Amino acid sequence: MGDRRRFPALLPLLASGGVLAFVGRAVLALPPAANGLAVEMRDGAKASGIKNVVTAVLLDFRGYDTLLEIAVLMLATVAVLSLREDPAALSRRIAGRAGPVLGALTRTLAPLMIIVAGHLVWVGSSEPGGAFQGGAVLGAAGILLVLSGYAQPAWAGQRIVRWVLTVGLLAFIGVALYPMFGGGSLLQYPAESRKSLILFIEILLTLSIGASILSLFLASASATAGGERP
Repeated sequence: MGDRRRFPALLPLLASGGVLAFVGRAVLALPPAANGLAVEMRDGAKASGIKNVVTAVLLDFRGYDTLLEIAVLMLATVAVLSLREDPAALSRRIAGRAGPVLGALTRTLAPLMIIVAGHLVWVGSSEPGGAFQGGAVLGAAGILLVLSGYAQPAWAGQRIVRWVLTVGLLAFIGVALYPMFGGGSLLQYPAESRKSLILFIEILLTLSIGASILSLFLASASATAGGERP
């Protein structure tokens, strides 16, 4: 009986050992000095007009992968919103009005965070930054406002929220398909407008990513009947 119990426990150990041996063999087979793709990446980024190699890689060289990442993020947001118990979760107030210290801090930091988000998107073509970083800062600004007692403005109805959530993905898909109408291939940006199209995608993606982060927070936050968080 003891031998039978020990035998199944050996299977994960043997499988782990096999994977370790395979990975170790692959690592040892690597050349001592790898050339990499640094030169090709810099040349390609220079040709596209995007000086920041990271942004060029994300939206130019592997734009298909980035497109799928945005699609997954939007689908996750839609799934979470569809499972929420409160249909008006995005427009409710989850916290009471902030005190003087937090209120003053929020009124100071929120505009600065919005400016920082725009700056990150604008400089993303030449320096570290971009839509993901700008969207994260924008979403954080929204969360700070919510935690300080602010609610969704009356003019921002469900239709506007849906458009903001999806405009980045829709614009990305539109730009990706546009070259195909002229005989090109998917995500083959026209040479004369490549930089402008990438910047256009970055701006709209920033809005969608920020809205997605804030929506996920609101959909999962809890509130009492009086609007105070427990």
